[in-house]
Amino acid sequence: MKIATRSGTHLVVLMVLGVTHLLNDLMQSLIPAAYPILKETYDLDFVQIGMITLTFQIAGALLQPVIGMVTDRHPAPYSPVVGMMFTLSGLVSLAFAQGYPTILVSVALIGIGSSIFHPEATRMARYAAGGRQGLAQGIFQVGGQAGGALGPVFAALIIVPWGQPTLAWFAVSALMAMILLMWIGSKQRQISAEFAAMRARRQTEVETVRYSARTIGVGLVVLTFLMFTKNAYGESFRSFYTFYLIERFGLSIPASQLMLFVFLLAAAFGVLIGGIVGDRIGRYRIIWISVLGPLPLTLILPYADLFWTGALTIMINLIMASAFASILIYAMDLLPNRIGLIGGLFYGLNFGLGGVAAAFLGVLADSYGVETVYRICSFLPLAGLLAWFLPRIDNDVGN
Repeated sequence: MKIATRSGTHLVVLMVLGVTHLLNDLMQSLIPAAYPILKETYDLDFVQIGMITLTFQIAGALLQPVIGMVTDRHPAPYSPVVGMMFTLSGLVSLAFAQGYPTILVSVALIGIGSSIFHPEATRMARYAAGGRQGLAQGIFQVGGQAGGALGPVFAALIIVPWGQPTLAWFAVSALMAMILLMWIGSKQRQISAEFAAMRARRQTEVETVRYSARTIGVGLVVLTFLMFTKNAYGESFRSFYTFYLIERFGLSIPASQLMLFVFLLAAAFGVLIGGIVGDRIGRYRIIWISVLGPLPLTLILPYADLFWTGALTIMINLIMASAFASILIYAMDLLPNRIGLIGGLFYGLNFGLGGVAAAFLGVLADSYGVETVYRICSFLPLAGLLAWFLPRIDNDVGN
């Protein structure tokens, strides 16, 4: 079966990677999607909801950079399969949890599974990209974003009507992902060899650029902070948007979950469009558009009626998500031999910081109300001004 195009892009592998990312993030997204049920069943407050998010995100954050560094030195093509085993056990445990401590342990297991999945899957997407890095990351990310968007839909259609134990039904997703990841692992040796040969050819044609420690350090700090602010804003929706809609507009739980689905689905289109456009106009320009573009919309959002709340959230997430692939590729270009580390940092560290933000926002929501949270978060895109300090790199096509 022919899996590579003339540009060296393995589209079939990328599509399968996107599906596994969809399944992985679908299972993760069931956690916040189940918050209204868990809150009602166990009489949780917003601080406890934020702590669930923090536990999940920290469990995923602490291991990812470490696993990334280890797999940079010793590639482990089948490690994502092990990650799926953790996710499966956490999901089943959450389905039959009888109290708050068990919920925390369950989401921690799912977080660990995610931390093992992402570094090696990110590396494989990089190798399979050939000469189309933006497209490759776009396909990989659109899978994750689509999976994250489907969680609220399944919550509205299955978990809310049938209850918490139905979470165990989604263990089938983990089993499907394990089968697909076994196939992907069997292709890694061939594809990584092709990627290494392509890099060797390019290095003979173009002088290799080595960036100074200062350039790399400044670039990674700026990119990390930009990703953090985007994740913090996203967490305000993943964790509290349904409560905001119920409190402000009186929506039912299923209706609020469907609106959360629409919000998250916009991110799936955003990452794919941003990845493709980034290949044409450059990562730097896409990052600028994405980080500052949503600011007028986020400032208006807390004062909008129900219709415009839905419309604005779609536009905000579409624009915000467009930079994800560009930020990741920008970081990989700064440290081309540390793909696993970069994947671990930008999936792990930033999601962990997003969890810290969720816990903090939970405290604010309990103290001042959910609407106040969205007024405060509306200013987060101002952090995009830090993109001014982002170093320009020679291999960005838009330079």
